Amino acid sequence: MDVVKKSHWWQSDVLKWSVIGLLGLLVGYLVVLMYAQGEYLFAIMTLILSSLGLYIFANRKAYAWRYVYPGMAGMGLFVLFPLVCTIAIAFTNYSSTNQLTQERAQEVLMDRQYQAGKTFNFGLYPAGDEWQLALTDGESGKNYLSDTFKFGGEQHLKLKEADAIPAGEKANLRVITQNRAALTQITAEMPDESTLTMSSLRQFSGTRPLYTVADNGELTNNQSGVKYRPNNDIGFYQSVNADGNWGNEQLSPGYTVTIGWKNFLRVFHDDGIQKPFMAIFVWTVIFSVLTVILTVAVGMILACVVQWESLKGKAIYRVMLILPYAVPSFISILIFKGLFNQSFGEINMMLSSLFGIKPAWFSDPTTARSMIIIVNTWLGYPYMMILCMGLLKAIPDDLYEASAMDGAGPFQNFFKITLPLLIKPLTPLMIASFAFNFNNFVLIQLLTNGGPDRLGTTTPAGYTDLLVSYTYRIAFEGGGGQDFGLAAAIATLIFILVGALAIVNLKATRMKFD
Repeated sequence: MDVVKKSHWWQSDVLKWSVIGLLGLLVGYLVVLMYAQGEYLFAIMTLILSSLGLYIFANRKAYAWRYVYPGMAGMGLFVLFPLVCTIAIAFTNYSSTNQLTQERAQEVLMDRQYQAGKTFNFGLYPAGDEWQLALTDGESGKNYLSDTFKFGGEQHLKLKEADAIPAGEKANLRVITQNRAALTQITAEMPDESTLTMSSLRQFSGTRPLYTVADNGELTNNQSGVKYRPNNDIGFYQSVNADGNWGNEQLSPGYTVTIGWKNFLRVFHDDGIQKPFMAIFVWTVIFSVLTVILTVAVGMILACVVQWESLKGKAIYRVMLILPYAVPSFISILIFKGLFNQSFGEINMMLSSLFGIKPAWFSDPTTARSMIIIVNTWLGYPYMMILCMGLLKAIPDDLYEASAMDGAGPFQNFFKITLPLLIKPLTPLMIASFAFNFNNFVLIQLLTNGGPDRLGTTTPAGYTDLLVSYTYRIAFEGGGGQDFGLAAAIATLIFILVGALAIVNLKATRMKFD
């Protein structure tokens, strides 16, 4: 006897396809909205991820992919998309002065005005819960009065000639200052149809647009008569000389344009960037390698010590040695910053008392780098110690017993048995530690902020800067403007370098242990 399975209403194909259709319409609307706002990368990413999701959850043959899709979508959204955006920005002139589109930059320039025509003294007079604007011509003494109005938003007030200003006390300077934002949005139209706007806390003046635009997109300064054309090579409206060549003057804000490989070429051709970049790259590699070596060495030695059977109070030592790992790193870094203070830090007080020296930890490049490595070793050894403690448990005791029968001592056991058996499983973690310290931004930012600074560089750079902190300073601390395009180019190079070094390490490891 066949059993007929009853399907619930929420399992019907009609409901399923209705929901999918609604989601499709919503996604389509969002994609069109993003595209209209000029967010092309967001629109493409949303379209791809949403289309894949709808296909996987609508097609029975793709049901197995439902368990993989969330991870793939997360990787695409939080890893691949930022990477693609960074690479895209690297090929543009995107910076603090070049953030807008050309159309928006032109709108900003066209909104600028300059003072022209007569200047009138103004006063505000209360009329119940409203106000009246009164203008006085200083030359002829004529008075002009508006209808009553309330503050708020853009307003166009028509003024009429009046025999006298209103009776009563006019608003003082404090009231005008408090309502200055609203007053700047008022346009006063005189009887001769000329318009005035607020030019100071006591005056209204005639204003005119600073620029006029021609059909070919050329801007003309109405005050000086200078002409400006959009220079798409640099992303600015630039002045044009009488002979048609480019002048030196540029109008800000600029606009974003694609400049090709110029940011990458600047890294290798501009001495003010190339020299600090190469020096910082070498220091970053040295810092990462030394950190891995020292943290593994200290962690491995301490793990062997606390695993020593004859040691009493092992549990207490373990807890004390693991404590640095339990404290948030940014707190430890700030504490060390105080300990290494040259004038008042406890470390210099001890060194001065014992040896009569006070190292300049933050102003001398060598001591500053030494301090960075010391602090990072302190922060990193507990993790390696915990790993080694677990791996030591997996080494058979028979190996040590056989070694003892052959007359081997503790040091021979360590270098002949312990070290070789620990290094192999630790190698992937050492590579991961190298990659992490290659981009250890928090340590540099909180402890030295990259200092001491290098002199004679085009971009801000310090002797303790890593590539990641150097990139941050270019992007957000540039003296000549935040250069996001150059920072993105360097970030792209960092990605390539870290990936290449990781591949080399993995291949070297395989050749060694295969």
